[in-house]
Amino acid sequence: MALYAISDLHLAFTTDKPMDIFGEKWLRHDEKIKENWINKINEEDTILIAGDISWSMKASDSKGDLDWIDSLPGKKIISKGNHDYWWSGISKLNRMYENTKFLQNNFYSYKDYAICGTRGWILEGSDRFTEKDKKIFNRELIRIKLSLDSAKEAGYNKFIVMIHYPPINEKREISAFTEVFKEYGVEKVIYGHLHGPSLATAINGEEDGIEYIITSCDYLDFNPIKILE
Repeated sequence: MALYAISDLHLAFTTDKPMDIFGEKWLRHDEKIKENWINKINEEDTILIAGDISWSMKASDSKGDLDWIDSLPGKKIISKGNHDYWWSGISKLNRMYENTKFLQNNFYSYKDYAICGTRGWILEGSDRFTEKDKKIFNRELIRIKLSLDSAKEAGYNKFIVMIHYPPINEKREISAFTEVFKEYGVEKVIYGHLHGPSLATAINGEEDGIEYIITSCDYLDFNPIKILE
């Protein structure tokens, strides 16, 4: 029994979105993910998938991608990414599968840990950050607090967070998200979103007592990473 993570699967079984336009490394990347997954993960394991699951725009179109994930071994916990436009109501999603669950304002447990999370957003201080972004950013802060609070009220005091956007920038500067993580005593934060050249500056290791783990599938060479026994 172990806890694994990977993100940014960018599946497109029902959509014309070949990922190898981003480089030869992405050629038949779904086959690489499946082979690596089956070789190391069994039914007793849990795998966290932090966003950018499917290129589909509609919930009905995403089902083929979600069915593919559900068919793989283990329990899956999925949080939302910036490209997951197919994402519908959380209650509806969580009725779809027995071994694949979706995270939004809620939490799931792994041993004595609570798995919490949200999508995140562009960080304050970015040159691209606008007033519109501020509204979304603040909403995402509320969502991570709701997730953590729900776990805390259930008696948990050990937390792992899934977030799609990097919650800390390449300069290792604090953000409102990192302040929340410190407040709640979060131990590990898994995130994705970054690809290609951006991965060179990705934070991957301990910062201010919190372990940050980059799980973009191209960074992991399409091979889920074990983050906890």
